[in-house]
Amino acid sequence: MTIDQPPTAPRPELNRRNLMKASGLAGLGLSLAACGRGFGGGGEGGDGTELNMVWWGDSKRAEKTRAALDLFEEAHSGVTIKTEYQDSGPYQDKLATRFAAGDEPDLMAMRMDSLREYADRGALLDLNEHADAVDLSGLSENARNLATVGDSVFGVPAGLNAIGFIVNRTVTDRYGIEIPDGDTWSWDDLAAFAKEVTDASGGEVYGTGFEPATLANIVVYTRQRGEDFFTEDGELGITAETVQAWFEMVEAMRQEGGFPPAGFFEQIGGGPEQSYIATGDLASQIIPTNNFLGYNQAAGGNLALLRIPGETQGVRRGQSVDCPHLWSIAAESEHKDEALQLLDFLVNDVDASKATGTTRGVPADSEVAEELKPSLEPDDQVATEYLIGLLGEDLPRSYTYPPGGSAIADALAAIAVEVEFGRQSAADGAAEFISQAEEALAQ
Repeated sequence: MTIDQPPTAPRPELNRRNLMKASGLAGLGLSLAACGRGFGGGGEGGDGTELNMVWWGDSKRAEKTRAALDLFEEAHSGVTIKTEYQDSGPYQDKLATRFAAGDEPDLMAMRMDSLREYADRGALLDLNEHADAVDLSGLSENARNLATVGDSVFGVPAGLNAIGFIVNRTVTDRYGIEIPDGDTWSWDDLAAFAKEVTDASGGEVYGTGFEPATLANIVVYTRQRGEDFFTEDGELGITAETVQAWFEMVEAMRQEGGFPPAGFFEQIGGGPEQSYIATGDLASQIIPTNNFLGYNQAAGGNLALLRIPGETQGVRRGQSVDCPHLWSIAAESEHKDEALQLLDFLVNDVDASKATGTTRGVPADSEVAEELKPSLEPDDQVATEYLIGLLGEDLPRSYTYPPGGSAIADALAAIAVEVEFGRQSAADGAAEFISQAEEALAQ
């Protein structure tokens, strides 16, 4: 898909109402030096250049990010970086408001489901036009493709990750249950394992649990059936039959008792410490692999990391290499040169990656990732090996979300709840989802 509007053209469509409508922007702790929670506007910091950088995340991520930025500031006299962060929920709204007000951050975390919304309006800098400033030669084709729209590249992965299944070996050891082979297990194997755990524990621990409406989860299942959730052309590739099969598979596990009852996940907190695998209510669940360290610590340090089921039984592989978010630069940034220098630093400097660790995933540059690995904590090394292993395999590409993609995610979430509570059949829910998704893409 080509860009409708070049970055230098007027931007009459980029107002708050249209951005929020197109993106479905209904719903991004601790203060640090030059770092604050929530974000409003940028500005000049006296003499020199002040860059404004925004993202979503917690205070731990902020501390690690600030450590890397301190290194950059030490090496670039006259440049200071004002960083602001917030929880993921309201991030989209606030970022849209900033752009609508003509007060764009210089460097920002860009959600994968929002990239096309901003890129198609000429709001982001095309890094292909600045290849001399940001070296992307160390990125794999899959990594570069994550931010590619047409012939342009509008960001760099802040880190690479995938999803994986974690299994609490403390639970399986307690009940004498064998963990399936994570390289070859099927979805039926997962169901059998989950039921065995629930039965053995007398219902005190459910064998598995995950959110059926999380796109990262259903996308893998969709690819295994030979479809793409979104196609390269920005169309809907998933069929109603696949959505129905996904809902029915989860419901079958729920009926057998291996999967928690309806409403179980409503009270879950946002971090590993609040997760049900940490509280001992679940024996297994799906997580982003860059969070393995946090989950393992929260769960007592005895987790196994497995691949997603169905990889050897499907029509094709389903897993792919993805990222939690991209780093993108505003096309209208008044400090493009400095922002490009900062982006290149975050991508290619080993010390920068050592400072940030794997809080956002494995470094996108493969050489940096290899250099970083020995300095990581053991759990991060496990997750990094998992990711590097996937990078060496023939995996399907992750396509950028088309405009309307985030509205599609919202529709799936709402319909999944109706199916979960039995207010809608899997077949009816699947048909309604396809209808709403196609409508969202047509707008």
